[in-house]
Amino acid sequence: MTQLALVIDLNVCVGCHACVTSCKQWNTSGWAGPLVDKNPYDAEPTGTFFNRVQTFEVGTFPLTETVHFPKSCLHCEDPPCVPVCPTGASYKRPDNGVVLVDYDKCIGCKYCSWACPYGAREIDEQQRVMKKCTLCIDRIIDLALPERERKPACVLACPTSARLFGDVHDPNSEVSVAIRERGGYQLMPEWGTRPSNHYLPRRRTALHINEDELVRADNPLRREDLTTYTGEEALDDVAW
Repeated sequence: MTQLALVIDLNVCVGCHACVTSCKQWNTSGWAGPLVDKNPYDAEPTGTFFNRVQTFEVGTFPLTETVHFPKSCLHCEDPPCVPVCPTGASYKRPDNGVVLVDYDKCIGCKYCSWACPYGAREIDEQQRVMKKCTLCIDRIIDLALPERERKPACVLACPTSARLFGDVHDPNSEVSVAIRERGGYQLMPEWGTRPSNHYLPRRRTALHINEDELVRADNPLRREDLTTYTGEEALDDVAW
């Protein structure tokens, strides 16, 4: 069976949020909208986003790195959100594996959001139904579009090509090759949901402190502290 999914390269994601804004633009203008977000940024944010980018700072100042981590519905092969839905609104397409919500059947009970270990389900406060990433299903099955445009809006908008899209069950697809050759991994596989989306890990990088920074009067570090830093130890401490 075909299983469409995203593969996200954490090594080149720059956290620009182009994927977030393009997703919002496309889906609010289509059948999935509206995606209301009256208060999206405070301590207790509200709003409906199919895609979010979480940003972490790892390491100890000044030897720190910023990690951008995009996250959306992972279109699990064994999605826990589907069997708990009392109305059958949550379902998985048999032809391409995309997990969707039938808004006409959804009663907004939030059972699916409680079952999802990834926090991918959000309620639309205007329509009072549960919503999530659709992989832009209305684009990818639209044969009227050129083939190069039959991809999720986030993939087309990414300026660094950090997002790949394809069939993870096809061993020769771009996504399968990337997973196989570049150490792609699933998010929290211990939950047994078999998420289809994968991530490509950050590769080792080095931070070099220039000599002219050692003579700054306000630099609190000693010369021997300013060594080449890979960031590997700090990244190992991050709990995704």
